[in-house]
Amino acid sequence: MMPGARPLLIAHRGASAYRPEHTLAAYALAIEQGADFIEPDLVATADGQLIARHENALAVLGADGQLDRTNSSTNVYAHPEFADRLTHKELDGVRLHGWFSEDFTLAEIKTLRAIERIPALRPANTAFDSQFEIPTLTEIVALVRAVEARSGRRVGIYPETKHPSHFQRDGRRLGGEPIGIDLSQRLVEELIALRFTEPSRVFIQSFESANLHALATRLLPAAQLSIPLIQLIDATGAPRDFTLSGDPRGYADLITPEGLAFVGTYAHGVGVPKRLVIPDSSDAPTRLVTHAHAAGLDVHVWTFRPENYFLPPRYRHGSTPDAHGELAAEIEAHLAAGIDGLFIDSPDLGRQAIRARFAATPG
Repeated sequence: MMPGARPLLIAHRGASAYRPEHTLAAYALAIEQGADFIEPDLVATADGQLIARHENALAVLGADGQLDRTNSSTNVYAHPEFADRLTHKELDGVRLHGWFSEDFTLAEIKTLRAIERIPALRPANTAFDSQFEIPTLTEIVALVRAVEARSGRRVGIYPETKHPSHFQRDGRRLGGEPIGIDLSQRLVEELIALRFTEPSRVFIQSFESANLHALATRLLPAAQLSIPLIQLIDATGAPRDFTLSGDPRGYADLITPEGLAFVGTYAHGVGVPKRLVIPDSSDAPTRLVTHAHAAGLDVHVWTFRPENYFLPPRYRHGSTPDAHGELAAEIEAHLAAGIDGLFIDSPDLGRQAIRARFAATPG
C-alpha cells in the first residue's frame, strides 16, 4: 500500500452480518455500506461453472444425521429430488457427509436457495432464509457494473479459489471419477470473457500455493494480465498442496522472513487471521506486518466480526456469544499496527472505523 493510503475495506462474503453470505443481496448491501471490494468464494459445478459458496459442501449432516447448520449454506437438504446426491467425501483430509457443488449442474444449483450459515449468532438473518439464489461469478460482476453505472462508484472483486487441489486432482465426483476442474484457469477465462481484469479492481486469493504460483508464472502472463495475488495464511496447519506433494512446510513457515520472501516471488500480499497480527491475549502487535512490508508484501487481515463469539475477551460486552462487542476498538488496534486491508462482515462498521482513524483526510 502506498504511504498515506487508506486500508482496503473488503466485504467478507458480502455484508454477511446482515444478509446470508454469498448472495447478491449481501454483496449489494456491502457496496451500499462503502466496501472497496466484495469477496466471493468460488467453487465449481459439475458443468464447470463458478458459483459463490464458502465451501463446495452445500449442506452437511452431523454424525447424528441432523443438519449441521454451521456447515450448511443452502436448502438442498429440503429438496427430495436431490436425496440421491447425499454422499460421503473427503475434503482436505476431513470426511464430510453432505451435498457437494461438483455433483450439481448450474441449472440444478439455481433451484436451490441460500440460508444463514450461523443462525445461533445471527438469528435476524434467518428471516432471509430460502429467499436468495446462489449467484454465479458472472452475476456478481454484473451487480458491480450496475452499481457503477448508477452511482459512478468503482468497486472491485476479491475472489478466492476454494480447495483448488480438491477440484483439480484430489477430489472425486459422486460416481468416483476425478473432478478435474482447474479453478484458476476457469477464473482467468471468465474474467477475460467478462472483461473485468483491471489490476486495481481484482485480487485473487487462495490458501494453497501452487495454484497461485501457476497464476503468476503461467496463466496470467499467457493472458497478458497482471492481477495481484494474495497468499492466504491460516493460524495452523499447512496448504493442502504442500501436504499432497510431501512439502514439510506449514503456514507458520510462510510468515517467517524467509517464508515471506518466498511468497513475494509470486504474490502481492498475504491474507492472515487477526491473531497473527495482534494475539488474542495481548495488545502488542507481532512483527508480522513489519516483516511482510520488508518483503514488499501487503497485509490483509481476516475476519472482523461484531459478535462476542469472534472477539478477543477484552473487546466483548457481557457473556452472550451473539451480543455485539467493541469491534471498532479491535479494528483501530489493527489499523494502528499498519495493516493494508481488512476483511469484515459488517462493512458499515469498518468504514466508520477507517474514517475515524483517518478523520483528517477528506473522503
